[in-house]
Amino acid sequence: MNVKQRTAAVTLSVSLLAGGAAALAPTASAASSSSCSYNIGDHDAIVDGNGINYRTGPSTSFSSKGFLYDGDDLRVYCGKGNWYYTKLIHRSKSGMKTGTYGWIRSDMLLQLAG
Repeated sequence: MNVKQRTAAVTLSVSLLAGGAAALAPTASAASSSSCSYNIGDHDAIVDGNGINYRTGPSTSFSSKGFLYDGDDLRVYCGKGNWYYTKLIHRSKSGMKTGTYGWIRSDMLLQLAG
């Protein structure tokens, strides 16, 4: 563990001892998951729609990384409001690489299965 990791662990420990709360994102998620307000517990989902923006954050004010199309497969990790933080399981129909992380509105998903 490096100095930065030890400092974060000590800070979290002190916060919890002082009665603070911690919301930890799944280890598989990237840094952007820090915007999450709740965890979902790693579920698969299928996109339901065409030309859906895959965003850098949990609202339409964030830029688009590209588009998702009907049947694209995602892994859902956590959420904020009605937005889910996800990762592409396979290359998207628009050509985004497998493993790309992004945000999608929950109502743009056909199913959420664990």
